[in-house]
Amino acid sequence: MSRSVNFLRSTTSRNNWLLMACLAFFSHWATAAEGLFEPFTQERFEALVEQQAPVLVDIHAVWCPTCKLQGEVLSAFQKEHAQCDLTILQVDFDDQKEWVRHFKAPRQSTFVLYTGGERSWFSVAETRQNVITDALKQRIGC
Repeated sequence: MSRSVNFLRSTTSRNNWLLMACLAFFSHWATAAEGLFEPFTQERFEALVEQQAPVLVDIHAVWCPTCKLQGEVLSAFQKEHAQCDLTILQVDFDDQKEWVRHFKAPRQSTFVLYTGGERSWFSVAETRQNVITDALKQRIGC
């Protein structure tokens, strides 16, 4: 009887450790770009487009490794090119399906850039920093 109790305790302990490790791993993804991106709302998007402000719609999923890499590139861009005044609105791929369809995103990790009130760039799964940075700078004009 004692063996089965010890086995259950060690199994539960391992499971708790795995759960905590997974939570820490995924919470890092969710907070990596904290403060640099805004959650997508129709009102905010429409206001930015009407103002002809540069806005990047980021179709994002917290579980997506490509999205994580893109988030790191976008965070660096925001820090290094603050003068560009780029607003990044994140569409939650899992919870905002109507907007995923609206922007015709074939999958998570899709970017849609609007400048001058018009769509000016569309990219899927791009993670190369130089490609993303050059595309944004060229189209925003900063």
